[in-house]
Amino acid sequence: MVEWYHSNQPVAYLEAVQIMEDRVVSMQHGLAGECIWLLEHPALITAGARARPHDLLEPARFPVFETRRGGQFTYHGPGQRIGYVMLDLNQRGRDVRLFVHQLEEWLIRTFAIFNLKVERREGRIGLWVADRHNGREEKISAVGLQIRKWVSFHGFSVNIEPDLKHFQAIVPCGLSTPEYGVTSMLAQGYPISMADFDIALMQTFDEIMK
Repeated sequence: MVEWYHSNQPVAYLEAVQIMEDRVVSMQHGLAGECIWLLEHPALITAGARARPHDLLEPARFPVFETRRGGQFTYHGPGQRIGYVMLDLNQRGRDVRLFVHQLEEWLIRTFAIFNLKVERREGRIGLWVADRHNGREEKISAVGLQIRKWVSFHGFSVNIEPDLKHFQAIVPCGLSTPEYGVTSMLAQGYPISMADFDIALMQTFDEIMK
């Protein structure tokens, strides 16, 4: 059984990382089971393993934290659902590529509950709104995982209703050209609550990740 945890107040980034680290160790020793933690962070920036310094456009605007997850620079903040996914790939086939694909498919089906079509893009991490406005591609969800002894942690972020101007502090995921942008459920015309999205995540999880 996968345990689900919800934090109603923003969680400091380093505190969240320590909780994940502790949980992963417990899972590796058979002392805890799989879990998914849904939360928000205060406004901050994380630098993934492939982050390029010149993509940090406003280094003094928000706290910046280095992380060993995959990916580049990512903004986190209020109005964004963070999903930390601590699952045991020893029980799920030890196939990281398949696991990432399943994680993306889980999110795609969750968005579909609200009649929003999102897609993968070849050669890019995360999920993008299918409709292209004036030829512009807009990203709505980022994915960044770390795997340690076949236990996953970190996970995904989904823009429900964050302040999109905050993304101007970075080049999101290294995509700097004008045809790429960042969007949210609210900006797409879907004014849903965080609780609504959480319910949808829990409904679709077993379809893909069970």
